[in-house]
Amino acid sequence: MAEQTNIQKPQPVPAPKKADNKAVSSNVGGVKNASIVILVCFIIAVCFFIFVLGNGANFKDGDNANAPLNLAGTIYKGGFIVPILQTLFLTVIVLSVERWIALSKAKGKGNIAKFVANVKAALAAKDINKAEELCRKQKGTVGAVVYATLQKYKEMDKDTVLTKEQKLALIQGQLEEATALEMPSLQQNLPIVATLTTLGTLIGLLGTVIGMIKSFQALSASGAPDSTELSTGISEALINTAFGIATAAFALISYNFYTNKIDNMTYAIDELGFSIVTTFSATH
Repeated sequence: MAEQTNIQKPQPVPAPKKADNKAVSSNVGGVKNASIVILVCFIIAVCFFIFVLGNGANFKDGDNANAPLNLAGTIYKGGFIVPILQTLFLTVIVLSVERWIALSKAKGKGNIAKFVANVKAALAAKDINKAEELCRKQKGTVGAVVYATLQKYKEMDKDTVLTKEQKLALIQGQLEEATALEMPSLQQNLPIVATLTTLGTLIGLLGTVIGMIKSFQALSASGAPDSTELSTGISEALINTAFGIATAAFALISYNFYTNKIDNMTYAIDELGFSIVTTFSATH
């Protein structure tokens, strides 16, 4: 009887895992049309002015033409400038929250300073693949720009036609192009906030002037001055001044805060871009 032997079939060798070359997206997002935000804020401000501040319970005898009984009635006496200033103030708040959400996404998943240090360490070790992996984990604006620059680095590394100087120029150009594409999304709506810094003050000053004019008209009336008209004019002047200053102050703080956050991202991009160009120059 022939001897039988057990022959095992060779197991298939698993294919090597392909590197993830998917581009890194900054995913900043944000409100693209600020005019819609301003319109909605205006509607809210007008409704609040008419139905809340102008409620009869805030005035003597339940008539908003009479003297106010509380702060809400006093604000109502500020006149038609008040809902305009409230619109500006609400717009600053909404756009500030919108920029907070957008820049939080642009920042990425980890600490930017730590990300910069890790990528520089990978570049120092000439480990471009590790630097790319760090960018994919970080995401955000800095990760997206650095990843695009690293892709150009690898492309130039394989090129055998261009000179070293031409390769360095192309890598630097890729860095600048990627940064230029990201900056508009970072700075979106900030020019409006900067404009409201000045506009809030000017509108408040306009309301103050109108209120003072009414006050002087009450004083110049024949006979005894009308105390109601006088107080109305003074209220209009002071309320509008307060809203104008509050709007300008909040807009200024918001604009400087977010500009500083954008500058920090830009510095990180510049630092890593310099490291990438320096590494390519030293190894080629």
